[in-house]
Amino acid sequence: MPAAQPGGRHWAEDLARRYLEGLGWRVLEANYAVRGGEIDLIARDGATIVFVEVRQRRDARYGHPAETIDRRKVARWQRTARRFLAERLGEPDARTRFDAVVVLGDEHDPTLSHLRDVI
Repeated sequence: MPAAQPGGRHWAEDLARRYLEGLGWRVLEANYAVRGGEIDLIARDGATIVFVEVRQRRDARYGHPAETIDRRKVARWQRTARRFLAERLGEPDARTRFDAVVVLGDEHDPTLSHLRDVI
């Protein structure tokens, strides 16, 4: 079982957050959850709101972590993002993008990949 941080966060989400902030992005929300969906990180990249899914696996023996983002996940991700834009941000027509941060390895030796525009 992955090590969770206080508040239910996973070490890979903290790593992804630090990476995105290092790009100059402003993280607006972490672990935004509503009935029927959850988004790991929501950030602002310039004028674009980016919804970020963080996926971590120790290794790729059973497939790359990005392969776990299936149609059902995408549909929940999009619904949850629309809700965030309308209810929390008050900008239902904001420019958006959906990215994934994929981490292979453990917290002592991680390899991070940033996949832009995954859907």
